[in-house]
Amino acid sequence: MDRTTTKDTPLYPIGTAARMLGVSVHTLRLYERKGLILPHHAPSSQRLYTDRDIERVRCIRRAINMDKISIEGIRRVLSLLPCWMIIGCPKAQRAGCSAYAGESGPCWQSNRKGAHCLGLECRACRVYTEFGECHTIKRKLQELLQPNPSQSGTPA
Repeated sequence: MDRTTTKDTPLYPIGTAARMLGVSVHTLRLYERKGLILPHHAPSSQRLYTDRDIERVRCIRRAINMDKISIEGIRRVLSLLPCWMIIGCPKAQRAGCSAYAGESGPCWQSNRKGAHCLGLECRACRVYTEFGECHTIKRKLQELLQPNPSQSGTPA
């Protein structure tokens, strides 16, 4: 990578990404339709994948092939991520957010976003970016769920 390239730089067309991952183009499109990945779309509608997207798909593939978790199972696990905690969504705004109340898919797939997320790009959100690598998911959840000595009682 050169100095201007980051893990979030869209570099790989869908065919190249598929070859790198040893999957079909159809599989990548399926993961996108199911809300597991959010590739960039160039003005020409060409899908472009970043290094972070490639790692996310590797994590998905490990969950499917090694842990025997279905695509729907992965969606359900991602739907349980406490997005409101991660981004600091005020309690008053959570009530109207389907990501807070729902369990059918990750928050970035929610149709009714809370006011806190309105107008924000999901693929740049911490919830999407920080929970795409298998080795970081458990650690990040442990960090989030650690009791904060300044708080009393249970998390809101």
